[in-house]
Amino acid sequence: MNTRAGLNWQRVQALAAAERASYVARNPESARLAEDAARHLLFGVPMHWMNDWSTPFPLTVREASGARFRDADGHEYVDFCLGDTGAMFGHAPQPVARAIARQSARGYTAMLPSEDAGPVAAELSRRFGLPYWQFALSASDANRFVLRWLRAATGRSKVLVFNGCYHGTVDDVFVDLVDGVPTQRDSLLGQVHKLTDHTVVVEFNDLSALEAALAQGDVACVLAEPVMTNIGMVLPQPGYWEAAQQLIKRHSTLLVIDETHTISSGTGGYARAHNMQPDALVVGKPIGGGVPCAVYGFTEELARRVEHAKRSAPPGHSGVGTTLSANMFAMAAMRANLEEVMTEQAYQHMFALAGQLADGLRAVIARHQLPWCVTQIGARTEFQFSATAPRNGTEAHAAMDGELEQAIHLYLLNRGLLITPFHNMLLVCPETASADITQLLGAFNDCLTAL
Repeated sequence: MNTRAGLNWQRVQALAAAERASYVARNPESARLAEDAARHLLFGVPMHWMNDWSTPFPLTVREASGARFRDADGHEYVDFCLGDTGAMFGHAPQPVARAIARQSARGYTAMLPSEDAGPVAAELSRRFGLPYWQFALSASDANRFVLRWLRAATGRSKVLVFNGCYHGTVDDVFVDLVDGVPTQRDSLLGQVHKLTDHTVVVEFNDLSALEAALAQGDVACVLAEPVMTNIGMVLPQPGYWEAAQQLIKRHSTLLVIDETHTISSGTGGYARAHNMQPDALVVGKPIGGGVPCAVYGFTEELARRVEHAKRSAPPGHSGVGTTLSANMFAMAAMRANLEEVMTEQAYQHMFALAGQLADGLRAVIARHQLPWCVTQIGARTEFQFSATAPRNGTEAHAAMDGELEQAIHLYLLNRGLLITPFHNMLLVCPETASADITQLLGAFNDCLTAL
């Protein structure tokens, strides 16, 4: 019998074929809209990766609110993807909706500070413990800008990342370990500079490799998620970050923590919840309630070095910032989201539901005697096709199975449940209900029974 991940593979393939046929039959309007869109949209979708879902053609969303959305064919879904964290606090949260409706009559952008700018920066400082902040339109931009600032501030050219990391579309991070050798990722399009000249990559949770890389004395900063999330979740081993931070500081390197996904850990992110002391911190897509924006903050000492680098440089464009960064529309959304949506009460609700979800997934997996594991970080939960939680990017990648993921995802989608397309991640938001968790667990159990 052909088996993978503890399953009969013929059954997986048969289920996937049946679910594709069911999807086509259920969604004639989405099919029509996809056909029309293909006449003028490159790859038939607004962004090419929208074809990476498990569906035979894209599902068109008509409206979204709270933890639910409705498609063009009128089907309603409970959303556990939530825009892969972009809508982590729910679709169109009311305080944000009111703020942007109010701002819409008062202007969108002016290349000048709005009245919301100071209060937003003050609230970010209170939450995250870093005193100075700047803004961008995405975490990709924020990470890109931070790397530029820190290279200028340190005089060092290299950045260190972890194998399997993801920090948006920042060129520098697309380097993997292939058989232990740093290798520029083959999938990166149009890259003309050799990334391995200025990017160092090591495995997460490997202190010896980190120390050896930092000992060269040419690394400006370590750019890291405190928990790896985009290759499947990889947790830090006990004591890892305490020791890693000491090594980073000893070698006069700076630590940048990207909390774009791990903001699921609490109102101040994973770093604040676990008493980490980063030199810089980035938060992207969820910070404005789904409106495009991102933030990055610096310690007092690093802010002074960054200011000195800028003031010592010749006049002209710094390569940092875009015209619409910190626009009035985004600032209004951020202020409302920070003050009224990203509350301690909301997080406690999400933590309880994510705990219910994680425990339920473990119980279903155990019932079917499958060699899979479940990891939870605050409001974020993931099941992976390995008996034990992976310790680094290589192990996490080995546990992934795209065919199996897509079969499970499409089965759930056809039953009104959406999870993240690229791996098996699920999010809950302040509008998610316990009954939604029960519905998801029931469908997941039925799927594994069918397999």
